[in-house]
Amino acid sequence: MIHTAYSPEFDFRSLPKVSLHDHLDGGLRPATIIELAAEAGHELPATDAEELGRWFLESADSGSLERYLETFDHTIAVMQTKEGLTRVAREFVEDLVADGVVYGEVRWAPEQHLRNGLSLDDVVEAVQSGIDDAMEAAEAAGTPIQVGQLITAMRHADRATEIAELALRHRSRGAVGFDIAGAEDGFPPSRHAEAFTLLAENMFPTTIHAGEAAGLDSIREALVVGHATRLGHGVRVAEDIEIEFGGVDDDGEPVDESTGLVSLGPVANWVRDRGIPLEVCPSSNLQTGAIAEFGDSIDSHPIDLLYQTGFNVTINTDNRLMSGVSLSDEFELLVEAFDYDLDDFLELTLNAAEAAFLPLEEREVLVDHINQAYAELTADEDDATAEAGTE
Repeated sequence: MIHTAYSPEFDFRSLPKVSLHDHLDGGLRPATIIELAAEAGHELPATDAEELGRWFLESADSGSLERYLETFDHTIAVMQTKEGLTRVAREFVEDLVADGVVYGEVRWAPEQHLRNGLSLDDVVEAVQSGIDDAMEAAEAAGTPIQVGQLITAMRHADRATEIAELALRHRSRGAVGFDIAGAEDGFPPSRHAEAFTLLAENMFPTTIHAGEAAGLDSIREALVVGHATRLGHGVRVAEDIEIEFGGVDDDGEPVDESTGLVSLGPVANWVRDRGIPLEVCPSSNLQTGAIAEFGDSIDSHPIDLLYQTGFNVTINTDNRLMSGVSLSDEFELLVEAFDYDLDDFLELTLNAAEAAFLPLEEREVLVDHINQAYAELTADEDDATAEAGTE
């Protein structure tokens, strides 16, 4: 098992990972932003890569989702040409490979990349070109990865049906799912009911940002109106969970004061009992104030409550640039906060693999690959421990 007390130098990048919630415009390299901004004539708050990266992190770490979203003005500004989009997508996948990701879904909103005259289809094709280039290079290097696009509509705009039609046009050319993103509070899924109905009629999967900046009503609408099969973030479903310390259990026996009885409300019960995957992004949730009701530090994040009570939790980064994290960093953070070990990470990764927008046969192959990799890693850890014990 992985335990910081035993393996402080463990390289989390060696773990095969599945990334389900990762925004293209939130994962640019600072150096790339600087180069593309110079070509586009866009002014940045800093022109040194290290300084710019720090600016993104500090600006996003405000406790406000609205302030967090403002940082995207600079990344989107440099993603308005085919060349820029292809480069950003290629580097995005390259960085996933370097972090040990074997399957990823990249979400982004094509409607935000039309300022220079490109069409919706143009931008989707440009991004797919970058993804394909990176996947081919990774395969040749012996580190294969599979990546699909989550075509996203902005929830405050009125183009969701048009974007849904775009996703359907590209379903056999890289698009694997649909999402709505942007300011959640005040812009419910019901504003885009026509788009979600169209997608459902065409059997196209959706994952909807819900339970981040808004609460249980947002989650309910995502499931009922949006036909969501996954929830983007979803952490505020924990607001529908009550823990009563003390008292007696169903058999009339006293309950240990340190454990408590867990009671789920109707939304939480529905989400848990149907295994609806939660795309939890620990660092981002802390930055945007999504977990403010539970505390202001990572060890107060309800992820552990959700995981321990049987919710289908997956681990994600949201925006690697803004949060200054990789998926490996998030794993390490959970070790430090909740003492998670290799068994926990295997379960969380398998949750993500089984929730991927892939055909069943491909998910089974992915699950087998992850299980095999963990088995080999466990054997190596056991051998190292045995060898250390004989010295």
